[in-house]
Amino acid sequence: MKRLLFSLFALLAVVSAQARPTQKSITSPDGSLTVTVTIDKDIRWSVKDASQTIIAPSQIAMQIGENETWGVNPVLRKATTGSINERIPSPLYKKAEVEDNCTTLTLTFKGDYAVEIRAYDNAAAYRFVSTRKGDYTVKNEVAEFSFEKDNVVYCPYVRDNEKKTFAEQHYTSFENSYELNTMSEMGNQRLMFLPVLVDMGNKKVCFTESDLRSYPGMFLYNSNNDFTLEGHYAPVPDLITQGGHNMLQGEVQTAKPYIAKVSGPRSFPWRICIVAENDAQLLNDDMVFRLSQPNAIGDTSWIKPGKVAWEWWNNWGLYGVDFQPGINNRTYEYYIDFAARNGVEYVILDEGWSVNKKADLMQVIPEIDVKHLCDYGKERGVGIVLWAGYWALDRDMERVMKHYSEMGVKGFKIDFMDRDDQPMVEFYERAASTAAKYHLMCDFHGAYKTSGLSRMYPNVVNYEGVNGLEQVKWSTLEELDQVTYDVQIPFIRMVAGPMDYTQGAMMNSQKHGYRYSNAEPMSQGTRCRQLAMYVVFESPFNMLCDSPTAYEKEPECTEFIAKIPTVWDQTVAIDGKVGEYCVIARRAGDVWYVGGMTNWDERELELDLSFLGNGNYKVTEYVDGVNANKIARDFRLTESTLNGRTKKVRMAKGGGFALKIEKM
Repeated sequence: MKRLLFSLFALLAVVSAQARPTQKSITSPDGSLTVTVTIDKDIRWSVKDASQTIIAPSQIAMQIGENETWGVNPVLRKATTGSINERIPSPLYKKAEVEDNCTTLTLTFKGDYAVEIRAYDNAAAYRFVSTRKGDYTVKNEVAEFSFEKDNVVYCPYVRDNEKKTFAEQHYTSFENSYELNTMSEMGNQRLMFLPVLVDMGNKKVCFTESDLRSYPGMFLYNSNNDFTLEGHYAPVPDLITQGGHNMLQGEVQTAKPYIAKVSGPRSFPWRICIVAENDAQLLNDDMVFRLSQPNAIGDTSWIKPGKVAWEWWNNWGLYGVDFQPGINNRTYEYYIDFAARNGVEYVILDEGWSVNKKADLMQVIPEIDVKHLCDYGKERGVGIVLWAGYWALDRDMERVMKHYSEMGVKGFKIDFMDRDDQPMVEFYERAASTAAKYHLMCDFHGAYKTSGLSRMYPNVVNYEGVNGLEQVKWSTLEELDQVTYDVQIPFIRMVAGPMDYTQGAMMNSQKHGYRYSNAEPMSQGTRCRQLAMYVVFESPFNMLCDSPTAYEKEPECTEFIAKIPTVWDQTVAIDGKVGEYCVIARRAGDVWYVGGMTNWDERELELDLSFLGNGNYKVTEYVDGVNANKIARDFRLTESTLNGRTKKVRMAKGGGFALKIEKM
């Protein structure tokens, strides 16, 4: 009887122990953040710092097929902790190497899956990992980010989404300005693309993802008008038809009842939560790079980022020439000559060089001879890049890339993807891999945000996924406040990685003079603001958006733009506040560049330049002129000696500045 009672008590103790929630926690290396995973009837994660809860307990799960859900009634088999402390070489990035220092927790569960967690001093991340063999489907993923109060969100909503179904919102350019809403007023049918920024009052929290491979990108929305953001994903297309812009897009007609079809053991994307005690910390974040796949192509010496003379934004806007500009050899010869004179590395042939509405990149219009232009450029040290619609490239990718690589083409600007479902994400990697095979660079335009592919395939030199300068060609000031947007994106979109913003306008305007125009476009804000963008915006493959004619009339500005590097050895976030101003310093070799921009408020700043170290420095400075509040193109170019480690700069309304600092 005693033995029976003992066995019964032991059984009850085991059952009781299993019924109690299990908690596993890790703390970041300096103790700033603690990540806790609670395992009960489901799996929930939370993030805290020393003073408050950042992410309240939030559910994570993956629905596998129809009858299985990872993260519901989980059975923990093993918990393993560890740490990472290494430096990652990053030669084509905003710094020469990236420090990766974190604590780790791996939770292995019954059912062929695990959850990996990392705690950084300024961020937390998790992902699911599968050890399952064979084929299976992911019907849905639960990713929640819950808060304890009604915080303000910088909402990058899918454009014109109020009347659209979720299925319609999946088809998007990933371009829009930010709408500031509290969580409770967001609306439960409005999807946001990543990154998304939450203002907690005393700190900012930025959400994005990394290592996105063969899996749909994540949108966020608020399903209940409460304090929780939830993940949402486009399903796998069932029927795709050719259509859209010039028959270059794939339009999803019907979809499968799942978001991904996968095979064998694999990891899933990292869900990232970046915590900034001050806004400037967001200007120099590396989380997406850290959590992406390492270089898959080996040698990168052939990859040459740089500047690109671009004809589309300025509408082939040459004048004072003895020929009619347009999509023809003579026009592109002129652009090549301009690039050669100024040390600009590339010229792009944007939309129009291939026969329209054929979606066939082997059909070239009679006015263009690609081989001739490649040879003409090679003689002058200028490479040729070709624009390509997604559908046209995908239908014959191997043949097209091999053909034009053999001609001497250096890369493709790939456009109008406008989706991030699983097949589209697979297209990005397939394009990057095929391009690398033929030593071609890729600039993804009409694209979702950077999600780590640039580290795995360093020949991917830029992404759009930004409401860039092209928008001013067709937007009124009431429709688009580009100046305010410009001092938001360095803290939000740029957290994910490089941006194909396409700056460099020479026609500039304050509010009172701004108008939109396709034929003769202008920027909002000052000339020096445009120069500052080449420092502030991370962009390894950087457009000169205006025409050679405009640049030749502005030699001082042209020299700055043409000679500034596009990849860097070091980046320093100096100062900034979301939506108000930002200041960034970047070093290439022994030369520092400092760029700053403000909103529509005139502003004076005292810059902390202590990162320079000892010695005297020569400063070449481009600053808003005395009359820049009236005439936005007014600027002042001076040279001086910097003896101290502070410097005052003034910015006009919608203004900016750019400094080149060289040791004497």
